[in-house]
Amino acid sequence: MARKIAARAKPAAQSNLFVLDTNVLLHDPSSVFRFEEHDVFLPIMTLEELDNNKKGLSEVARNARQVTRLLDEIVSHHEDGIQNGIALFGPSQKIASGRLFLQTQAIPSDLPISLPTAKADNQILAVVIHQQRLNPERAVILVSKDINMRIKARALGLEAQDYFNDKVLEDTDLLYSGARELPANFWDKHGQGMASWKREGRTVYRVKGPLCSKLLVNEFLYQEGETPLYAMVRELSGKTAQFETLTDYSHPKNNVWGISARNREQNFALNLLMDPEIDCVTLLGQAGTGKTLLTLAAALTQVLETKRYSEIIMTRVTVPVGEDIGFLPGTEEEKMGPWMGALEDNLEVLNKTDADVGEWGRAATRDLIRNRIKIKSLNFMRGRTFLNKFLIIDEAQNLTPKQIKTLITRAGPGTKVVCMGNIAQIDTPYLTEGSSGLTYVVDRFKGWAHSGHITLQRGERSRLADYAAEVL
Repeated sequence: MARKIAARAKPAAQSNLFVLDTNVLLHDPSSVFRFEEHDVFLPIMTLEELDNNKKGLSEVARNARQVTRLLDEIVSHHEDGIQNGIALFGPSQKIASGRLFLQTQAIPSDLPISLPTAKADNQILAVVIHQQRLNPERAVILVSKDINMRIKARALGLEAQDYFNDKVLEDTDLLYSGARELPANFWDKHGQGMASWKREGRTVYRVKGPLCSKLLVNEFLYQEGETPLYAMVRELSGKTAQFETLTDYSHPKNNVWGISARNREQNFALNLLMDPEIDCVTLLGQAGTGKTLLTLAAALTQVLETKRYSEIIMTRVTVPVGEDIGFLPGTEEEKMGPWMGALEDNLEVLNKTDADVGEWGRAATRDLIRNRIKIKSLNFMRGRTFLNKFLIIDEAQNLTPKQIKTLITRAGPGTKVVCMGNIAQIDTPYLTEGSSGLTYVVDRFKGWAHSGHITLQRGERSRLADYAAEVL
């Protein structure tokens, strides 16, 4: 993404020099290779902060150790002195063609008196000022994920930018929604030579026309009116598309564990969740749109009734909204209990869907459900393989692209993965709507024959929750 960064830099005859803040390396351990033809400079204070962060089992500590090993590999294979920089072309597998510079000498501090030099951020700013004086003919740019650091740099007359390489989209309004409304004249333009037939109770259409080249496999199509159409794209070939109608989960006879779809998008979501050919489902939507309820209803139906999966595994990121409540007692599942309030709330709803069984029947069902749902912590996911499981990743917007890759690659044969969240509610530091792991999965998986996505639009929790989400 250096091309994006370079496009905003001052026009220069030669490549730019990017000074990296520590948080960029901790956020993306391979960031030194992401600046293409430009040079990268690492202040000594950045290396000090890496050293301070390398202990522990957290994701930040792992990234710090990974960066340290990477830098050691680059430096140890460089035979000449490092004063003139180290070519990154070889170590980066031909991704980067610039050079890596490390601070090899003490520099004079040219900071204003009001900025204490003992602070690490200010020492990095002093390095940027020094490099600017040494290289007046080229653009020297500070790259940092810390907004305050960038503001301070600009106040001192330095150029500072965010790290853009991990951003999937600049504007999340452009994020794939999973559904497309067909224009009113669709059948006029695409109806000539149309073929249709029945397959397993559904109608399949094969049409040809200009819109077909813009469609994606497993994208939902809809057209409201006197004869509404709800369909899903199944096959694409140039300007020819094949799509089939959906199961109507809004009808009580098609209910899933007693739950019926209340709106169009919920119907689309249940079609994805109940389809055995779709291995990865992503659900986006604000609070109260029914993401967790629909997913759990589909999971329980396929685990307890159709026996398609052996058990449900649910996990989420443990990022507190308020103050942390300290260490929690008990086993892994008991420690995760307080984070799984959403699971308990939805199970309570699902357990009341069958009014005929009485209290004893509901208690027996509750015990059966409890035995089939396992709550797991993200900390213990590495190296595992889940066979024939229904894996639910809740609050996935708080995961980095690397973390979500670690989770999805746990899926073994016969496992279905559902990632859900609301990208407007991100609690993890340095993650934005554009760089969230959930956004990353939605963008990278779109169009794959075994994945599907839908953005839920309407809140169905209560009129109070809907109004609060709108006005507060």
